[in-house]
Amino acid sequence: MSHCDLVIFDWDGTLMDSVDRIVDSWQRACAELSMAVNSADSVRSIIGLSIESAIDTLVPEMAPERVEPFIQAYRSWYLERSDVPTPLFDGAEALLHELKGQGYQLAVATGKGRQGLERVLDVSGLRPLFDASRTPSEAASKPHPDMILQLCGELNCQPGRAVMVGDALFDLEMANRAGAIGVGVSYGAGSVDVLRSASPKGIIHHPMELLELL
Repeated sequence: MSHCDLVIFDWDGTLMDSVDRIVDSWQRACAELSMAVNSADSVRSIIGLSIESAIDTLVPEMAPERVEPFIQAYRSWYLERSDVPTPLFDGAEALLHELKGQGYQLAVATGKGRQGLERVLDVSGLRPLFDASRTPSEAASKPHPDMILQLCGELNCQPGRAVMVGDALFDLEMANRAGAIGVGVSYGAGSVDVLRSASPKGIIHHPMELLELL
């Protein structure tokens, strides 16, 4: 791959190993509100969406007045009460430093809300490495191309010269719709077969393997 100026990363399941904590928090929120508890596989399938889109997908019958209590319960579990750890994937920080050293612009496009992203940027210590970020607080939820197009506009990069790296089909579909280059990661929430269905430029099995594709 050549002529790439901007590398955009999904967060959960791509840079941070947070999939199990998301599943745990979702299931505990369901139980707390006396709802049917979604299976782990079904929760993994919506990781990458905004929480509102995830609810529409997994619990379309949820009464409107229950949406906000569920969101608050989920966020409480994820931020404070779940004891499932969320380390960075091995090699993720080294990859970002290497890309930055090579002159790439770096960005984040995530299904997290703005408050959640700001928190993990600080907790992880990765904030200084990124030039820009987008969340569903400012842009349409994946797989709409809005996040990528906004980031390209802000960073003066043509979409065809941007790479979107993510573990979910939503990430790769977003890249396709934006006219960007998609790269899947096999170590997050999505299966390799599902990722391949979006015809990415490649699928990596360790963060540092991205260097071989750029």
